[in-house]
Amino acid sequence: MKTRGFEIAKGWEDKDIHLPKRSTAHAAGYDVEAAEDVVIPPFQLGMKPTLIPTGLKAYCAPDEWYMLANRSSGPKKGFVMANSIGIVDSDYYGNESNDGHFYFQYINILDHDLEVKKGDIIGQVIFQKYLLVDDDHAEGIRTGGFGSTDKKM
Repeated sequence: MKTRGFEIAKGWEDKDIHLPKRSTAHAAGYDVEAAEDVVIPPFQLGMKPTLIPTGLKAYCAPDEWYMLANRSSGPKKGFVMANSIGIVDSDYYGNESNDGHFYFQYINILDHDLEVKKGDIIGQVIFQKYLLVDDDHAEGIRTGGFGSTDKKM
């Protein structure tokens, strides 16, 4: 039985995608590479973050989630995650709209374009358990991919 791990997302099978690995025996995060070349322009007010595809999906237990996190060297190189961290629920895996393919969202805080090359390490994934409160009664079922659980503010 599979517990947690990574797979190549549909449509990326023939793109030479590498599954994430930890760099050291005590590293918490699995290093993730960019699946293609991407240019991140300098940030300007009102612009949307640049999505960097990974070509990957991840699976985990129903009581787990995984975090998409910047590398510690990211900000000094100009990379800032637009959402600080990405929280990905276990039911995102294999969803009908994008198969669970996860992306990293970055803005560039430098005054020139940042060029990301296929194979560059762009972030890390850390798996975590989560806890429920005593009166939790969530029964919703995911029906889509990225941003599908948005609620109106």
